Amino acid sequence: MALFDELKAKIKGKQTRIVFPEATDERIQGAAARLKADDLLVPILVGNPDEIHSQAKDRGIDLSGIEIVDPDNYDAYEEMVQAFVERRKGKATEEQAREMLKDVNYFGTMLVYMGKSDGLVSGAAHATGDTVRPALQIIKTKAGVKNVSGAFLLTRPKEDGSEEKYMMGDCAITISPDAETLAEIGLVTGETAKLFDVEPDIAFLSFSTKGSASSPEQEKAAQATKIAQENAPEDFNVDGELQFDAALVPAVGEKKAPGSKVAGHAKVLIFPEIQSGNIGYKIAQRLGGFEAIGPILQGMAKPVNDLSRGCNEEDAYKLAIVTALQAGLNEN
Repeated sequence: MALFDELKAKIKGKQTRIVFPEATDERIQGAAARLKADDLLVPILVGNPDEIHSQAKDRGIDLSGIEIVDPDNYDAYEEMVQAFVERRKGKATEEQAREMLKDVNYFGTMLVYMGKSDGLVSGAAHATGDTVRPALQIIKTKAGVKNVSGAFLLTRPKEDGSEEKYMMGDCAITISPDAETLAEIGLVTGETAKLFDVEPDIAFLSFSTKGSASSPEQEKAAQATKIAQENAPEDFNVDGELQFDAALVPAVGEKKAPGSKVAGHAKVLIFPEIQSGNIGYKIAQRLGGFEAIGPILQGMAKPVNDLSRGCNEEDAYKLAIVTALQAGLNEN
């Protein structure tokens, strides 16, 4: 069974509610209609119902039966304003709250915070900061996690009909993590990997393998590995610092890191900083023929995920499925 067929089976029938603040975007409307028709989750669109339905009709998209929340006529608006002020703890007055809630991402994020929705997908028409900022201010990180990070699921079909799968992080959020933050990113990415039945065999990547070179960058990767190993669950295998070939190629891994439980077959690849992570996943996507799904935001108390502005309807459809899967994990 293909990966997303498996994921659909996991969320089908649970009626997970996912809010889409960018309800006038054609890609979002198309994805919401498909998610509703496939009975995978309950899409919630934010905006003016007349405008949304008019646009959908012109585009040939059937939104019948889909819930639309109009910020200008929302029954619980005053409750939302007060909840926003309380959550911001003196950083926003009531007047400022009303102004900020005119932003569909803030409004949608408050629906998640208040329990009206289980997760949020945005970013098709907004920059990453516009999606992530409200989530950091309102939803914040889950207990035991200090930082939000972004991972990509990389998939590619194999000749035998199965799929090759990897997780890569952080490729989207944390620009230059220190060793402690990098260790946390590795462990959180391992947890995300398990959602997709990817083994949490975690490699902290570097230009060096096991001290073959010495530099502050190498030392950071080695220190992050040590911290992660000390805090990893029993079912996680963690090693580093490893060069990319030592992490992925069995013969190289055996030669450069003999006895390692990760070298040669790593499935979770942790980059030392965002620059190499972003470049790395895009090389895999553009030259390696992998499909890149994400960024999947990790560490939030409730799931919020960010689309690329260059996304298509399929991207929105799939990221909503991932978000519903994360919401189910939170319930457990």
